[in-house]
Amino acid sequence: MLAVTSIGIFSGFLNGLLGAGGGMIIVPMLTKFIGIDRKTAHANAVFIIFVLCIVSSMLYLNSHIFSYYEVLPYLPLGIVGSILGSYLLPKIDKKVLRIMFGIFSIWAAFRLIVR
Repeated sequence: MLAVTSIGIFSGFLNGLLGAGGGMIIVPMLTKFIGIDRKTAHANAVFIIFVLCIVSSMLYLNSHIFSYYEVLPYLPLGIVGSILGSYLLPKIDKKVLRIMFGIFSIWAAFRLIVR
């Protein structure tokens, strides 16, 4: 129960602070502490992030730190990419998925450090 509570609080905090980057934390926590297989953890993380993003988005809208004009150009192809990713996830080997996730995590960390 403590693991579930910790994952919920920590992922919500990261999502509100950093955006959907909380998935970088949610997936490893779900696989290690809860014991969910990697593909299921990725799918569950997407849904968790979806709900957290709705809450964060409403708060950002209310605080007026948001611009529709800056967001709209990214939505159409972002939706296409999300459909493609959701279609491909079940077809990707677990080992390949782990490597892809690791490479992306290292890349994201590098980008954060050098900025």
